[in-house]
Amino acid sequence: MNSGLRNKLSVTDVIKNEVTEYIAQGIFPGAAFAFVEGFEPAHEIVVGQAAIMPEIEELSADRLWDLASVSKVVGVGTVLIDRILSGELSADAPLQSLLPSWHEETVTLRQLLTHTSGISPVIENRDKLTKEELIAAMLTLTVIDDKRFRYTDVNFILLGLALEELDGKPLDVILSAEVFDKWQMSDTSFAPVSAERAISTDWQLPRGVVHDPKARVLGNDCGSAGLFSTVSDLTRFVQGYFANPIYLALTENFAATGDVPRSLAWAFADASQDWLIHTGYTGTFILMNLKRQQAVIFMSNRVHLKDERAQWIVDRDRLIQKIILKIEEST
Repeated sequence: MNSGLRNKLSVTDVIKNEVTEYIAQGIFPGAAFAFVEGFEPAHEIVVGQAAIMPEIEELSADRLWDLASVSKVVGVGTVLIDRILSGELSADAPLQSLLPSWHEETVTLRQLLTHTSGISPVIENRDKLTKEELIAAMLTLTVIDDKRFRYTDVNFILLGLALEELDGKPLDVILSAEVFDKWQMSDTSFAPVSAERAISTDWQLPRGVVHDPKARVLGNDCGSAGLFSTVSDLTRFVQGYFANPIYLALTENFAATGDVPRSLAWAFADASQDWLIHTGYTGTFILMNLKRQQAVIFMSNRVHLKDERAQWIVDRDRLIQKIILKIEEST
C-alpha cells in the first residue's frame, strides 16, 4: 500500500469514526462523505440510516441530498466567480446595473457575494407570500450603512435574479450550462427531485421536496438553496475547481468592508485562508483546499427528527476542525 493511500484511509477513518460517534449521540441519523485528493476517483462512505421516520431505511451510495445553502457555491456563486475572475463582470459592479428593478444604487456584487451588503432581510409574513409577492418584497428591502458581515439568503437570491435578468434565461438553465453540464454533474438539479432517490430530510416533508421554505416558494429561481446533488457529483464539482489555477485567487480576502475575511461566495475555515468552506442548514458542507487539491464532501440529514441548530453549529465546526487537522497531519 503506497503512502498516499495510507493517508487517504487514515483521513477517511477519522471522519468515519467521528460520524459514527455523532450518530450514537443522536446528532444525525446518517451521513455520506468522501475525501477527495486531486483527480483520483473518490470512494463514497455511508454511515447510519437515510431515514428513521416513518420507517427505517438503510442509507446507500449515490442518493440525492438536499444541499440547502451549499447550493450558493454549487450554483450562483460559481457562475459569478467564473465571470468575475475572467473579467467578464466586475466584482464592484452595482447590483442595479444587472437588476434594474432593485431599488438602491450602492449595493455591489462584491458585497452580496461576501455578505457585507447591509441589506436587512426581514420580510413580514414571508412564508405566506406567493412567489411574485416574495420577489417584490426582496426588491424593496432596506439597506443600512453598517457593512459588517451578516449572512443572509437574500444576498444570493438577488444575485440569482440578477443573472436571470442579465442573461434573459431561467436560473436553472444558466446553472446547467455553466456548472452542471461543464463538470458532468448529471444528478444535480433543483427540487423537486425523484422521491425514490432522495434522502428524507425532514420526515414531515415529502421526499425530494426542498427543506428551505423560501426555496419551496421560489423554485428554480432561488439562488440561495433548492439544489439536490450526490457525493459523486460534488466530487466532480471540486475537481473542476482543482483543474483551473484561476480559482487560487479565492484564497484572498474579497470583503472590502466588514469584520470577517470572506472569499467570493465561500467562507474561510481556517486563519490561513487555505481552506474554503460552505455549509448547509440540512447538515451538509464542502471543505476544499485548492493549493493541496484536497476536499471533503459531507452530507447528513441532521434535521430529520429535530432541529437543534445552535448545538449543530458547535458539533459541525468541531468535526471540520478535526478533519483539517488530520488532513494536514497526514499529508
